Amino acid sequence: MKLILAVVQDKDVNRLQDALSENEFKTTKLASSGGFLKEGNTTLMIGVDDEYVDQALEVIRDNCSQREQMVAPISPMGGNADSYIPKPVKVEVGGATVFVLPVEAFHHF
Repeated sequence: MKLILAVVQDKDVNRLQDALSENEFKTTKLASSGGFLKEGNTTLMIGVDDEYVDQALEVIRDNCSQREQMVAPISPMGGNADSYIPKPVKVEVGGATVFVLPVEAFHHF
């Protein structure tokens, strides 16, 4: 058994959860936020048997799109000037960051 942790942008999470549900994958949804853009995202925990890992990854890949987004300057006031962005920049957002972890034991009470 494996535990898939998929960190997904909030704009993609409803579509992804619907697709995972249609493919009979159960998910647990955790609110999270990113470090660079400090925007909301969602981490989905998906427990799957080993033989279904590739299918789950395909569903994630098909439902999490990457896109470009303009990021406004972040003021260094009260923060670290090392991360100051002086003018709007275009960054790639979306997609999914996915971790597949081995599960030593699973209990459902």
